[in-house]
Formats: sequence, structure tokens, C-alpha cells
Amino acid sequence: MTALLVIDMQAGLFSSPAKRHDAEGVVERINVLIGAVRASRGRIIFIQHNGPAGDDLEPGVPGWDLLPALDREASDMVIRKEACDAFYRTSLLAALRSLGVERLVVTGCCTDFCVDTTIRSAASKDFQIIVAADGHTTADRPHLDAAAIIKHHNYMWENLILPGRPVRVEPTATILNSL
Repeated sequence: MTALLVIDMQAGLFSSPAKRHDAEGVVERINVLIGAVRASRGRIIFIQHNGPAGDDLEPGVPGWDLLPALDREASDMVIRKEACDAFYRTSLLAALRSLGVERLVVTGCCTDFCVDTTIRSAASKDFQIIVAADGHTTADRPHLDAAAIIKHHNYMWENLILPGRPVRVEPTATILNSL
């Protein structure tokens, strides 16, 4: 079974002064993947970051909410986390195992933090991983712009040394053909 992970696509990350690269396009492509994964009887799992008190992602404040433009249904799972790694001290691994998930399609925000950490953690748990090359985003950082960060991470994930289980990094259009 396939599960689509939608990581930290939360209002507080998209309303901050640091603009997210191609935010509207990323949301559109995530929604296309949501529809395709649902049609193939896969599972949609939204990962939601719980920030500390006073943070834009503090539970209950408007910034904590998942983006309203995302195509969500009541049957979708939501896993809340407090660290960059969506597996760390959460029920994600147990949920994936109980559903019989073997393949993860990964999308979300932020490329260089929670998306990267979760991909590497999932790889160590022997999942087949497909990253939507155009389905994750971040903001410019002091030493590198967002587009370069995304390009760099796509390269890194494709070149992780994982014998027998390489990470596939593909555009959404290509992923749609393999679901």
C-alpha cells in the first residue's frame, strides 16, 4: 500500500515574512497527488507540527492549522509531532505498519528541515520512498535561496546510499503514472 505524507503544510509557515518558494504550485501538485493516491486506495497522512507556546505553530493558534487549500477528507489521518522527524515520538511508524504501507510519497514544508529529516528517517525504516521533486518547498535562507535548497535536497535524496531501496525523486507528473 502507498501512503502520501503531507508534511507541515500549515498556515503559520506560509503567512510568515519568509515566503515559501512556489507555494501555490506546490499546494496544487500536492492536491493532485492526494486525488491520485485516494483513487489508488492509498492513504493520506497529514503531518502537523506542534510548536511551543508563543510560536506560530502553537496548537490552537491560527498558524497551526493546515492550509485550507489542501484537499482534506475526514478519513485522512493526522499525525502531530514536535520534532523535525515525523517518526520521532509519534504514532506514525505504528500507523504505517498497521495499514501495511510499504511505499511513501513525500511532500510538504520545509524541504531543509522536516521534509529532509523525515525522508532520512523513513529510509532507515526500510520504506520505499518517492519524493515529489516539485511537491515540497522552503524559504530563502541566509546563505542559499529556496530554489537552490530544493534542487540540492532533491540531488542528495536521489544519491543516498540505500542498497536495494534507493529514494526516487520524480516530478508529480511522473509519480502519477506509477500509482
